[in-house]
Amino acid sequence: QVQLVESGGGLVQPGGSLRLSCAASGTIFSINNMGWYRQGPGKQRELVATITSSGRTNYADSVKGRFTISRDNAKNTVFLQMNILKPEDTAVYYCNAPTVVLTTGQVKRGYWGQGTQVTVSS
Repeated sequence: QVQLVESGGGLVQPGGSLRLSCAASGTIFSINNMGWYRQGPGKQRELVATITSSGRTNYADSVKGRFTISRDNAKNTVFLQMNILKPEDTAVYYCNAPTVVLTTGQVKRGYWGQGTQVTVSS
């Protein structure tokens, strides 16, 4: 009923920028929180950033000042603008919508995107 489709990953040089997007589709009435997680090679999945429907944001300390999360509520899309990228940012990035309210009024939980690879290297 709900799908999260990510795009924007790729290879970028250190210091460069990249923008990820994640569009949620389906019979969606509303999505409050949306966020981005990442998992680097040999590492655990970690929170990168979250945003509420009202625009309140939270960031991991490792990305503060470099990454910006934003969203378009009308399109149920969340973005992650990544600037001043570092090699340690290399990871698979996942879009997350923990709670989705359908047009039926039913609440669904735990939606994830398929993941998109971000590689920061010279």
